Amino acid sequence: MTEPMHWGAEQLWQQLLPELPGLSVEVVERSSSTNTALLERARVVGRPGADSDAVLVHHSVESAAFGRRAADVQPCLLVAEHQTGGRGRQGRHWQSAPGASLTFSLALPLAAQDWSGLSLVVGLALADALDPPQAGAAPRIGLKWPNDLWLCDAGGGGRKLGGILIETVSAASRRLAVIGVGLNVKPMPTTDTSSGFACVQELDASADPPGVLARVALPLVRALRRFEREGFAAFAAGYARRDLLLGRPVRTTLAEVPEGIARGIDPRGALLVETGAGQQVPVGSGEVSVRLDAGDKQG
Repeated sequence: MTEPMHWGAEQLWQQLLPELPGLSVEVVERSSSTNTALLERARVVGRPGADSDAVLVHHSVESAAFGRRAADVQPCLLVAEHQTGGRGRQGRHWQSAPGASLTFSLALPLAAQDWSGLSLVVGLALADALDPPQAGAAPRIGLKWPNDLWLCDAGGGGRKLGGILIETVSAASRRLAVIGVGLNVKPMPTTDTSSGFACVQELDASADPPGVLARVALPLVRALRRFEREGFAAFAAGYARRDLLLGRPVRTTLAEVPEGIARGIDPRGALLVETGAGQQVPVGSGEVSVRLDAGDKQG
């Protein structure tokens, strides 16, 4: 039986509120998918006859004061101690375990002129918070385009540390971004070994899910606000320092570029893949799935 976790919801709320007016911070014991829960709340807004009881909302395990009405398009940080039906990109299942994983979603209206590269910015904010850049030192956390965090091993290999799922919905004349994050914090059994397994405790032996959330929440929100103002260009150099695919052979499912060499990210956040003919083709995250070449050390 896992020990009860103290999330410090009120402290998080106080810290984030200046950046996100109207914010609600909620912690629930269990959720199928925090992304789905927040998307459903937003979709209720504007429906004929919608009311505050239209969607079931659990109260915070710490205080009912942080509970949010069911229909909502205001900013919300929703944390699940155990997420039973977490989703990754293209419908993949995200494994988590109570007490060993951090799973949360942040919903907020964004008025960005260009949404391109948003998942890259989220990954960079998380990586910089957990693995602050050190002058002259290689980063321990790398970013695998478009939405994965990997822990880099000696010799150029790596294992998956976490993932990001971003979904959007139009509600009440606004576009709401729901940013789902799953991070492995402690060792746990896993049946998905295709990309290996890494956890934050390999960087910080004292790490626990509430502590990791406290480290990443404010940097993430600040990065999102900067992205809203300046777009991906403001983060391009930071991403390049952690680009796990740079210079590596990759395979894609795009017919025009079945394989090639990853040559970085273009100004809109697309992956540049160099073909055998020497042409660099931009690959959009919504179009393909990218895998490292089987001959590469990371598999």
